[in-house]
Amino acid sequence: MTINFKNQTGLTKWNNYRKYCAPLLDRTMVVLGRNENVVASVVLVTPDVIHTLNRDFRQVDRPTDVLSFVDGEYEQDELNLGDIFINVEAVANQAKEYGHSLKREFCFLCVHGYLHLLGFDHMTEDAEKEMFGYQEEILHGFADRKS
Repeated sequence: MTINFKNQTGLTKWNNYRKYCAPLLDRTMVVLGRNENVVASVVLVTPDVIHTLNRDFRQVDRPTDVLSFVDGEYEQDELNLGDIFINVEAVANQAKEYGHSLKREFCFLCVHGYLHLLGFDHMTEDAEKEMFGYQEEILHGFADRKS
């Protein structure tokens, strides 16, 4: 498993969050019962950057908290899942709003992105229940709601 981590925000405090990315992807794969050798990119961005991506690729003219772009191609026995873009301002704001830590919110968005890269969505009530159930299972004991 390979994680390509890029902090494009210029805010060095977010570099420490790199350490959560690989263990979370590993936990995601275990919970889902998947054993492929995978690579994914996690890119930390500002609200302006994610706003542009959201507008240009989803035709939604506003910032969001996380965006996932699926690749799905194999290269040398490694599945490239794709790219996750995380808005660090949304991490901070949502952690405060929901009353939990920056770690919890970052990890939640990271897992949310991984699940999208692995084909999950929340477009229907049943799909949302399944996806959010996996999120809680993956985060349990690693980044609980108050951690």
